[in-house]
Amino acid sequence: MAQDMTIDSYLAQGGKLTNPTNVPPRYRAELLKIMATFVDSELAGAAGFADVINAGPGIKERIAAARIVLEKTDNADTVLNLMGEFGANTDRYANHHPWTDRLPRDTPPGTARNAHDMRLSVLNYPLDGWVDAVTMNLCMGLAVGVQLDEFLTSSYQPFAEAIRKITPVEARHTELAEEGLQKLIAQGGGPAAVAAVTYWRPRVAAVFGEGARDRFEQLKAWGLRRTPNATLGATWESRLDDALARLDLSA
Repeated sequence: MAQDMTIDSYLAQGGKLTNPTNVPPRYRAELLKIMATFVDSELAGAAGFADVINAGPGIKERIAAARIVLEKTDNADTVLNLMGEFGANTDRYANHHPWTDRLPRDTPPGTARNAHDMRLSVLNYPLDGWVDAVTMNLCMGLAVGVQLDEFLTSSYQPFAEAIRKITPVEARHTELAEEGLQKLIAQGGGPAAVAAVTYWRPRVAAVFGEGARDRFEQLKAWGLRRTPNATLGATWESRLDDALARLDLSA
């Protein structure tokens, strides 16, 4: 970075930061918020899916579910280690929140359960059986793909590198969900899947809430975000519609 260039100017021109020592305080706070949201969401998602492993109709399905739980937990650990470089207590973190806690199933979309738990709001809702879990995994997996794309070019280079490794793992989880749902539909689970899409779609959509415009513009200037939530949400809607068309589902 040129000696006469401010950190903000450097970031606005596409500069990258590589370690905690040269990260300004406000940038640090926003970066940690982004990383905490990812870690909390992965841990909450893994905890929720762990509860339905034994609902799988066969050994292969249970293995796939267990693999998802393992890999989501590992993804959380990868980003949590980055947070540890900023001073986060990584040993305490995994037990800091009751990751299995959920709201009543009929709670309106977008409701937060705990202000200190940074998980995405959709992960505050309980799964209701195997078809519901697989359908949620498809709907949310497509949303995760859109969100991870947003962070591939993060100006904090270690985070961007971690996301590049995590992205194909999460993409495979979404593929497993679509494959599993296709099999369930062939076995007569179509009506249950339609009902599950109807339930989960607005709850996943809520994670793309507009948020504060000023905050987004600042994150964009720092290279921590690129795309407005409305655009991300529209991309997710399109990908979900494509998946539902492939499955011959309407919801």
